Amino acid sequence: MEKVIKGENMNGDSSLTNEDLAPVPPARRTWGTWNYAALWISMSLCIPTYMLASSLIEGGMNWWQAILTIFIANTIVLIPMVLNGHAGAKYGIPFPVLVRSSFGTKGANIPAMLRAIVACGWFGIQTWIGGTAIYYMLRVWFPQLPEIVISGSLPNAAPLFCFLLFWLLNMLVVYLGVESIRKLLVFKAIFLPVAALALLFWAISAANGLGPILDQPARLSGDEFWNYFFPALTGMVGFWATLSLNIPDFTRYAKSQRAQIRGQAIGLPPSMTLFAFIGVVVTSATAIIYGNTIWDPVLLAGKFENKLMVTFAMLAVAISTLATNIAANIVSPANDFSNIAPKKISFRTGGYITGIIGIMIFPWKLVADPTGYIFTWLVGYSSLLGPVGGIMIADYYFIRRQQLNVVDLYRHEGQYSYQNGFNSAALVALLLGILPNVPGFLVTTKIISANSVPSWIAGLYHYAWFVGFIVSGFIYWGMMRNKVLDNKPSLQTADATANYN
Repeated sequence: MEKVIKGENMNGDSSLTNEDLAPVPPARRTWGTWNYAALWISMSLCIPTYMLASSLIEGGMNWWQAILTIFIANTIVLIPMVLNGHAGAKYGIPFPVLVRSSFGTKGANIPAMLRAIVACGWFGIQTWIGGTAIYYMLRVWFPQLPEIVISGSLPNAAPLFCFLLFWLLNMLVVYLGVESIRKLLVFKAIFLPVAALALLFWAISAANGLGPILDQPARLSGDEFWNYFFPALTGMVGFWATLSLNIPDFTRYAKSQRAQIRGQAIGLPPSMTLFAFIGVVVTSATAIIYGNTIWDPVLLAGKFENKLMVTFAMLAVAISTLATNIAANIVSPANDFSNIAPKKISFRTGGYITGIIGIMIFPWKLVADPTGYIFTWLVGYSSLLGPVGGIMIADYYFIRRQQLNVVDLYRHEGQYSYQNGFNSAALVALLLGILPNVPGFLVTTKIISANSVPSWIAGLYHYAWFVGFIVSGFIYWGMMRNKVLDNKPSLQTADATANYN
């Protein structure tokens, strides 16, 4: 049928597009360098980033080891961010549509769902953090309330109630629309840096200067350090593995390639490293002040004696977490779920699905301790997303030479339909990229004994994202490189993207 999509005439299939999935026309691509820098600064300044750094301190690193690990990881992940962002800026298409070129018009739902499920997990984690902040605020005024205890699969009743209350608030924002969060994002952009600096100055003052904090020794050395460093590095890369795939959801609004490249380079590694430094200093200071490291900033704020200060801090954490949750963990999975059935699943419905799955993942168990946070959650899902990233980059740069037929991305009968909508090469490459990391995951989660598999095979899991990325990328390239493909963009697409090459 004849479909008019965002001002471009295309023969599209109504089952493959809706208003949220259609290409963004050049007139609406208005994001410049500082828009992308601000986006990354806003997304980096969040409680999980703080916990990322503090978990490394809890794991045994000293301050400079933790900071260097985070800086290296974010420099690495910047590469697929920029590479995958190219197609969004050039063609104005989101991630679920871009991935059709490699997986097929129907097969694209597989990587989209892998990415969406991970986002649901992050949504649950952020919602648990926000609910926890509300609960600690109540405990300040009602000290008879019990500590948070995870018994079996569920926390005790009162914290669970606060979690569900905060979850309902997130769902209300989804119902009202993303525009309703704009003022909260402004509040977060102003308040969170101020609050983070205030916490930094408190830590330096309470620990009698920065010297004692930075003198805290590492508890890891020799082989013990390297055995912790590489899986920790993989976990830090995994932190943004989701966004490294769906970055086209944002770069589709770019004025130019230079804008998205420079903006991401300016915004991502520096802001992550700076906010991580604050987390490292404060966590190191807690070992001096309290005698043990406290890696959860919400738990730390709950130890302050001034009731009004704690109340203000917890409200601010809840509001900023709400803003981050909607921007980072609702927009993309809602688009991914919409890609399954564009005519039936709207952005709002996709947001509701994200919220429900976010509860079912039991986020309180994922962040119960830093070991589970890094090695089970971050490294675990990076083993799923690394292969997708390798396939996407191999397809776009080495098979198609950055040339896509956008019209066919929205047609079941086009070149991206492959066999009944599925590209078997991508599916085989994805499976073979995930497979090497499965034994290590089973050992790490204690599903099987460490003696059940050779140590070198289990050890591959420590490099899960890298292993999956390289294996799947090379296998996909090898299977597709001799296939003749018509990569010429249509006349409409060529005209619409002429200024973005």
